[in-house]
Amino acid sequence: MEIDVIFDTVCPWCYIGKRRLEKALALRPLVAVTPKWRPFLLNPEMPPEGIDRSAYLAKKFGSEARVSRIYGTIGEAGQSVEIDFAFDRIDRTPNSIDSHRLLRFAENQGLVDEIVEVLFVEFFINGRDIGDIEILTEIGAAKGLDAADLRDYLESDEDVRLIYDENVRAHRLGINGVPSFSFNGNFVISGAQEPQVLARMLDAASATENVA
Repeated sequence: MEIDVIFDTVCPWCYIGKRRLEKALALRPLVAVTPKWRPFLLNPEMPPEGIDRSAYLAKKFGSEARVSRIYGTIGEAGQSVEIDFAFDRIDRTPNSIDSHRLLRFAENQGLVDEIVEVLFVEFFINGRDIGDIEILTEIGAAKGLDAADLRDYLESDEDVRLIYDENVRAHRLGINGVPSFSFNGNFVISGAQEPQVLARMLDAASATENVA
């Protein structure tokens, strides 16, 4: 079974959604799944260097009280899937295009699943700037990618247009929020759904496969 996970690397709910999907898959151990990580850009107009985190949050959410409420809720949801978000460590909200390109590069070498997790950890737990090419190169190299080849790729414009096109494609499919999950291209559900809900989607998609 193929599951398209439409997500952004700077989206905390996407990290939660990833962990909940893993729990759903553990509930259905007999279902063979191939996840495909599809890019979505929450901030398509973000400057290449990113922006100051405080300025970003003030513009997006308004008052500090509202920011505190929203991120408190996210933090509680993270705890439910063993994620210790450390939002206070994040100084900049990065442009996420290059992190998606790193995943595209890693996919060709069978390392994408591991690097998705590392990107989330480095950004949301360690507060590192995953829009920085040097940091992305370091992340990739630590997981076995060739550092020189990866840096050359990230310093080029290869696949930049592809990331934008995938983002447009997601919107054309009616996806306006992430994470979203598409099961065999037939069943789509949005939001960081509970594992039991995702498990039922796996059941529905499996039933369709059996009929076919």
